[in-house]
Amino acid sequence: MSFFSYLKRFDWILISAVILLAGIGLVSLYSSSLAKGDFSNFNKQIVFLIIGISLMFLFSFFDYRILKNNPYLILFLYSLCCFALLGLFFFAPEIRGVKSWYKVGGLSIDPIEFTKIVLIILLAKYFSARHIEMYKIKHILVSGLYVLIPCVLIFFQPDLGSTLILGFIWLTILIISGIKIRHFLILCLCGVLIFSLGWSFLMKDYQKQRILSFVAPTVDPLGAGWSQTQSKIAIGSGGIFGKGIGQGSQTQYGFLPEPQTDFIFAAIAEETGFIGVSALLILFLILVWRVIKKALVCSTNFSRLFATGLAALFFCQIFINIGMNLGLLPIIGISLPFVSYGGGGLILNLIALGLLQNIHSSRG
Repeated sequence: MSFFSYLKRFDWILISAVILLAGIGLVSLYSSSLAKGDFSNFNKQIVFLIIGISLMFLFSFFDYRILKNNPYLILFLYSLCCFALLGLFFFAPEIRGVKSWYKVGGLSIDPIEFTKIVLIILLAKYFSARHIEMYKIKHILVSGLYVLIPCVLIFFQPDLGSTLILGFIWLTILIISGIKIRHFLILCLCGVLIFSLGWSFLMKDYQKQRILSFVAPTVDPLGAGWSQTQSKIAIGSGGIFGKGIGQGSQTQYGFLPEPQTDFIFAAIAEETGFIGVSALLILFLILVWRVIKKALVCSTNFSRLFATGLAALFFCQIFINIGMNLGLLPIIGISLPFVSYGGGGLILNLIALGLLQNIHSSRG
């Protein structure tokens, strides 16, 4: 097959949606940098995007069957993730009470993003080899152990949001693999029990405050409820057409916290209004649908479960981030895929899409 014939098999609709999402993110990053006059994050994000797109195309030519047929390679990558997460407790600087990034020069390296992709690959491999034995509870327990180890390491950083995302990916792949209803209900009951115990013994005070401020934001409007209050003000003030790039008062005057990461959706809504938000949501809908569509047409269990896990990852992050911004969910520190500032998440998500393109082009 010629190079150009191979390129024709690419999902250019998916690629275009991702590039447009990244472009919207760059415009918002530029706008939120105007007030401070510091464009370092904007410039870094451009570099991250160029690297990510290059790696996406590079991995689209990487034969995914190398992963599918080499369980020891997958276990090596998984072990690498676990050691990297463990190392955060000893070698990562504490930033706002969280140890989630290694500092290397001027760069921050987040092993959690790498862990998300590797765990999807591991679960896809595990269940694709055992899909006819899903009636056995041991496979749920073993796969749960694979998920539990990084979840514990991430939770105690502490990072509740990423912990929930890993759990959601596992649950989604379990359902697609054919878990029995009674086993699913038992898992839900265990989840409620774990949350209850976590609230009493494991959750930090600030995590509890965020959840309580979500339930009753007026109790502490200048403290835990401040972020979501300002976010809703920014979204509501955007109107139909928005205030214009660089003209959002909440974004430009510092009332909106983290307008480049957690609350970039609110920043976009304030300055581009309903029109801009609609475009953003349509692009996200295209992204998730195109990934799901590939899961539906995949010819092997591994490729179908990998695509399913990737769709679950994107959907969960989008849903949580927008829910946080709208005040429908508590603030748990989840960024908006391809839009929020951050090199690790952007590059790893693009690499994952490159693997998906390889599956699609190879008729996997």
